[in-house]
Amino acid sequence: MDTMTLWHLTGWEFAALAFAALLVGFSKTAVSGANTVSLAIFAAVLPARASTGILLPVLIAGDVLAVLTYRRHAHWPTLWRLFPAVGVGVVVGTLFLVWADDAVVRTSIGVILLFMAAVTVWRRRRADADGQPDEVTSRTGRVKARSYGVLGGFTTMVANAGGPVMSMYLLSAGFRKLGFLGTSAFFFLIVNVSKLPFSAGLGLIDGHSLLLDAALVVFVVPGAFLGKWAVDRINQRLFERLVIAATIVGGLQLLLA
Repeated sequence: MDTMTLWHLTGWEFAALAFAALLVGFSKTAVSGANTVSLAIFAAVLPARASTGILLPVLIAGDVLAVLTYRRHAHWPTLWRLFPAVGVGVVVGTLFLVWADDAVVRTSIGVILLFMAAVTVWRRRRADADGQPDEVTSRTGRVKARSYGVLGGFTTMVANAGGPVMSMYLLSAGFRKLGFLGTSAFFFLIVNVSKLPFSAGLGLIDGHSLLLDAALVVFVVPGAFLGKWAVDRINQRLFERLVIAATIVGGLQLLLA
């Protein structure tokens, strides 16, 4: 794998990765989707494809902390509805990574994120006008869950960028703040752990990458505590706006990188 070891990093490069790891912890317990900034930092400091494998264990550490924090608020019927479609998306994303170069990956994910953000803003305005969120148990809701599930699996496999896609789905489905965080915590813990054999098979995870991960995971913990402190002080409307803003910023970063 074309990657860098801990010993090849300069002090500033390691500091940037440490900040990105802290931001992962914050995003997992506060503003889901904000870790697209972490994705951009990892891709800037490390080889782009290799960065996805190095970032994955850091994300899993954040997922574990988020599950411990919000485990009582998960909505399992939504999770079971999503998982089959996500599995399809992960397989498609794996095949896509076999031939796609970095430029194609970044452009594809950026377009998907911006499209999802636009659709979610439109759906939220329609829900506000109707006075009710989308009904997730209706036929339309099931179709939407499958569509977002495939996109979420694809984007999380290709660039660890599934967070914004699933954030858009959970917001459009009318999830409140704690239900949103609890459901997404279990979702990404299960999905990210399932991605490990795929990433290892593609050569994106090896002994060198895991050594770097061991040094970076330390910084996820204070980020998670900071996120828990912040989320108790953010109201629902501001929470939704921050999630959508983080998604738009992440999409633009990928397109303009």
